[in-house]
Amino acid sequence: MLDKLKSASLKLDEISLKLTDPDIVNNNERYRELMKEYKNLTPLVEKYHEYENAAESFAEAEILLAEETDDELREMAKEQFQSSKKQMEQLKEELKILLLPKDPDDDRSAIVEIRGGAGGEEAALFAYSLYRMYNMYAASIGWTSELISSNDTELGGFKEVCFMLKGEGVYSRMKYESGVHRVQRVPDTESSGRVHTSTVTVAVLPEVEDVAIEIDPGDLQIDTYRASGAGGQHVNKTESAIRITHKPTGMVVECQDERSQHKNRDKAMAVLRSRLYEKKKREQEDQIAADRRSQVGTGDRSERIRTYNFPQGRLTDHRIGLTIYKLDAVMNGDLADIFDALITFDQTERLKNSSEGQAF
Repeated sequence: MLDKLKSASLKLDEISLKLTDPDIVNNNERYRELMKEYKNLTPLVEKYHEYENAAESFAEAEILLAEETDDELREMAKEQFQSSKKQMEQLKEELKILLLPKDPDDDRSAIVEIRGGAGGEEAALFAYSLYRMYNMYAASIGWTSELISSNDTELGGFKEVCFMLKGEGVYSRMKYESGVHRVQRVPDTESSGRVHTSTVTVAVLPEVEDVAIEIDPGDLQIDTYRASGAGGQHVNKTESAIRITHKPTGMVVECQDERSQHKNRDKAMAVLRSRLYEKKKREQEDQIAADRRSQVGTGDRSERIRTYNFPQGRLTDHRIGLTIYKLDAVMNGDLADIFDALITFDQTERLKNSSEGQAF
């Protein structure tokens, strides 16, 4: 493990030197690649240097305890010894986590698709609630949101909605949201006050660039049509909406949010690329015997992952046994504690199966 850390430190120094090379500075693509690698390595190397400092302090204290006879100096050395030892143990655990293989998609933005499931209009209304919740969380941490397409209901819900969240590390946090979300509450339309149970499915896809997934233009059927719903006369009178069918897989993507047909096409292609990328990724994972099926990050989308119980103000994440009683705050975008708990659980599970967890 120490060899890996030393190599990472040398690698960071090497990249830092390259970033001052005028030829690289003037090569936007190469400069961007190196900056990304530099950014990813920096937390690990900084933590390694902290460990080195603690280890040096520990070694000094050991020598003092072995050679010093003055009681006061020995007591100081003993405190330094214990403090450094504790710090080293803590830093070891942090370094093990930082050395875990990183999901290559973690730094990407994400496309989120929410669909009402069982429960009719109430499911559609909760789909809107989840859309609002994710957008409020995104706004609170500086992400931006772009609506791609939506199928509204008369009461203000969504039969389905697709949107993109852009920002740093969006997918690293949002990827845990894929699955079935169950809601238990009294619908506004329920006169008897009876609690209904409805479900909504959420799919989170990493946004991918053109180079990450190749699409043959001949495999696409592109249709234009007039958008429906809110948007004014322009939307309804102009064929600006786009429907793209990927013939080999039968995937269909629609986008009608923008007034520009060109912009709608770009957004629809972004969704198609992400869906095809995820399909390819899942096929590859299925071929790997050590696929982490039991872990939170790769759970089956058909499984219920979370319950929102409004009468009791309770949220339960069934994958990690987390229950919290601040549902109103969660629905207003307070998701940080939930995401942190999911990430910690995922890291702990991966650490159990990692060689890095055995020895330092």
